[in-house]
Amino acid sequence: MRIARTDEGLAVAHPEGGWASLADLGITAQDTAEVIAQDAVIRRALDGAPPGREDVTLRCPVVRPSKVLAIGLNYMDHIRETNAPTPERPVLFAKFPNSLNDPFGDVVMGPALTEQGDYEVELAVVIGSPARKVTLGAALDHVYGYTVANDVSARDAQRRDGQLARSKSFDTFCPIGPWITTADEVPNPQTLAIRAWVNGEIRQDSSTKEMAYSVAELIEFLSRGMTLEPGDVILTGTPHGVGFAMDPPRYLAPGDVVRCEIEGLGAIENHVIGAEAG
Repeated sequence: MRIARTDEGLAVAHPEGGWASLADLGITAQDTAEVIAQDAVIRRALDGAPPGREDVTLRCPVVRPSKVLAIGLNYMDHIRETNAPTPERPVLFAKFPNSLNDPFGDVVMGPALTEQGDYEVELAVVIGSPARKVTLGAALDHVYGYTVANDVSARDAQRRDGQLARSKSFDTFCPIGPWITTADEVPNPQTLAIRAWVNGEIRQDSSTKEMAYSVAELIEFLSRGMTLEPGDVILTGTPHGVGFAMDPPRYLAPGDVVRCEIEGLGAIENHVIGAEAG
């Protein structure tokens, strides 16, 4: 099943095509956690329902998560390109919900905000049930679904700050989508092709098998000390090919177009526009 958000609200992909509004199916859901709680109801409501609308504008499918967590240095090919040691444990940082952006929304950056904007295609995990001190073997049982994210980053602010939270959390710096694909349609999240293009030039081309810590290992690790709630999002790291690691570095600029794609999950595409001075 695929869950999206349109201008009319949350919607589900109809088996015969188009997007069926949850409201039209008689289902009230204001955020992702409420969608997750009614998963079985949504599936039943689709039986016999007419096909959905095709002419919709897709918005960010993740609504009001309590947490947006992200992992740094979690692909072996990215670790190699940065000449960094493999982390002894997952490197966690926060990417605040204000950064969430539509799958085809504009990313705002420019000299007034950053001169070293960068892209990072990432597999995003949406938590489906409360996870606290879960075992490795049970970790994936707590996943509701997967989607595509771009962990946009301001590298100059990252270096100045000495930490990641602000430079990764500017408004529009977390495009996600185009929809959430439920976990039952992703048998193994560790075998997915993952790619990013800038202006049609492929920059990142890898596989989630390159992860240093798998999705299950990340959930097990994070849940040791915090409860992961339904609707929470985990960005699981990016593969090699980021702009700052090139020689010379190749940063984003207004006018650029970044496309991120993950096998079986769809693609998002975002235009970079300039930030207003001040």
